[in-house]
Amino acid sequence: QVQLVESGGDLVQAGRSLRLSCAASGSINSFNSMGWYRQAPGKQREWVATIPGSGSTRLADSVKGRFTISRNNAENTVYLQMNSLKPEDTAVYYCNALYDGVLYWGQGTQVTVSS
Repeated sequence: QVQLVESGGDLVQAGRSLRLSCAASGSINSFNSMGWYRQAPGKQREWVATIPGSGSTRLADSVKGRFTISRNNAENTVYLQMNSLKPEDTAVYYCNALYDGVLYWGQGTQVTVSS
């Protein structure tokens, strides 16, 4: 069983930055991949970023050039650095992890960007 705990969500003004963290209960070295999704009010959950066990990271077009996904294996944590935030980035952000064929999700952290 994998547990994921997100943190770092906040209310910020447009143009500012936030860093979200996703702490995993197990060794993220053993995960096939980890990623971030977000869900805005009244909208479907959408993919934001993925960091595989090996290989290059991937980012949604809507966040390319502004967001970065990274990992700290020693701390079993994945980060989402969000710069130049826009009001349309407002959403609950969820972390996930693919391990042994099962996709695990965290509970989410709220990010609100005011104009």
